[in-house]
Amino acid sequence: MMDQKTLKSAEVLFDLAYAEDIGDGDITTNNLIDPNQGKTAQLVAKEKGVIAGLQVAEMVFRKFDKNLEWNELLPDGSKVKPGDVIAEFKGNYRALLTGERKALNFLQRLSGIATYANLCMKEIEGTKVEILDTRKTLPGYRHLDKYAVRMGGASNHRFGLYDMVMIKDNHIQVAGGITAAVNAIRKRVPKSIKIEVETSNIEQVKEALAAEVDIIMLDNMSSSLMKECVDIVNGRCKIEASGNMTQKRIKKVAHTGVDYISIGALTHSVKALDISQRIID
Repeated sequence: MMDQKTLKSAEVLFDLAYAEDIGDGDITTNNLIDPNQGKTAQLVAKEKGVIAGLQVAEMVFRKFDKNLEWNELLPDGSKVKPGDVIAEFKGNYRALLTGERKALNFLQRLSGIATYANLCMKEIEGTKVEILDTRKTLPGYRHLDKYAVRMGGASNHRFGLYDMVMIKDNHIQVAGGITAAVNAIRKRVPKSIKIEVETSNIEQVKEALAAEVDIIMLDNMSSSLMKECVDIVNGRCKIEASGNMTQKRIKKVAHTGVDYISIGALTHSVKALDISQRIID
């Protein structure tokens, strides 16, 4: 189930979707369909994948018909194949047609994210590695995108700039080095806030380790260099691998011994899962 923040985010996005798609009204549907006519429809998978976003799809249709009868057949997180009926619902025919594209836009995007997350999880089976998303989400969609990542079996990295310290190359340059940056941060933030430092070479890894950070990010390193860094750290802090992480590459990276692999493509390069609405009665 989606938490209240995610559902609230969906409500806000629906209002934007309504304004851009409907405007003064659905002139095709409203001039062809009897306002009192009812129909039954199904959401049907047209390719293999993982479902995410059914609560949002239901919310969209209920915006147009508060008396909608909704029957979720395959809950979020379910694996589907072509022809699988995901949900069946009955309501005002105008509502079903006017809400269709908005509901599918949400459902297809989120299911696409869940599907890719699940494919990545399969690549690292048998290892201790955790797949993480990033902040490379569609603006306004972060709650939904990160929810979809979880439905695919992967995990969420920091939600925003406010909930975890991430010291990157530009911060290091301005502060005068990793040690100086970490010391400055520690004077200003609560001890409960985790500190992660981005590194690009062995010298930086050693400096971050000496500074006793919580997580060291190995950014854009080769797999062989990552393995050297893992051996140096030797379990004294968590290690995240990041940068150009593709589905094909992550299995090799996982076997270097890192704890996390963050993949921006989970959310920044979404391929929507093909799902359609079918009127059955």
